Order: sequence, then C-alpha cells, then structure tokens
Amino acid sequence: VEKDGKYSINKKWVGKDAGLFLKELGIKSDSRLVICETDANHPFVQVEMMMPVLPIVRVADIDEAVEKAVAAEHGNRHSAHIHSKNVDNLTKFARAVETTIFVKNAPSYAGIGAGGEGYTTFTIAGPTGEGLTAAHSFTRQRRCVMVDGLHIV
Repeated sequence: VEKDGKYSINKKWVGKDAGLFLKELGIKSDSRLVICETDANHPFVQVEMMMPVLPIVRVADIDEAVEKAVAAEHGNRHSAHIHSKNVDNLTKFARAVETTIFVKNAPSYAGIGAGGEGYTTFTIAGPTGEGLTAAHSFTRQRRCVMVDGLHIV
C-alpha cells in the first residue's frame, strides 16, 4: 500500500497463502511461494512483507549484493540470511550486516533453533534488548548459524 510516497504492507494479506496472491492475479496455482525478480528499490525488497513472496535482485558480484542487502535491512539488525559455499563471502556479509541472527545456507527459522543452532524462541529483542528471549543480562548476544559447510559432526 502506498501512502504519501511511502510503502507499507496491506494487513489483510499478512500470513496468507501464496495461492491467494496468485489467484488475485488470475493465476491458478497451489504454489507455497511466489518468486519474482525486482530491482533493489521495489517495495517487495524494502518493506518487510510477512508474506510468502520472495523477491530476487540481480547483482554483478558479492560486493554489490552485500551493499544492496545491507541497505534493504535498514539498520534493524534483526536477522539476515545468505546461501554460499564461499566462507569469505559469508564473512564479508556477516561483518557488514551486523544482525542479531545471521543464518548461512539454511531457512530463516534455523536462526531460532529449528534445525539450526541454539534454543527455539520466537521473540528477538535485537539491539534494543537482550537478544533471544534471555533476560539474564543486558548484553546483545549474536547468533551465527551455518548449515552444511563447516558442519563437523
């Protein structure tokens, strides 16, 4: 939804099935995810959607990818995700984005303990609080999760 030149989500679509989005566009599908290519300034990239829509932005290299991803994160320092087997690229992005949860090569929910490292939590206080629902200190704990590569078990 656009209002006064700013975009926000249409709350009636939050948490809805991808098939409903496609139906609204006249496409019959039982898809669980809508994937679309956009530019880095598109609202699908710049606004947290809370919907099954995955925008893809083409970039020339890792440096441009990091630059655009950090800009899209808007300094919230909540969570970020990357898929790469290149440890240097993983490290470069982790240092640039500085999020409380950083997931590598896994779905985002791995960062809250589901199939990844740590305990399961659905509350992330981020830089304004203690981190992952652990109120025993006032320090910001960061979680870094990597699945597959460097997995030594």
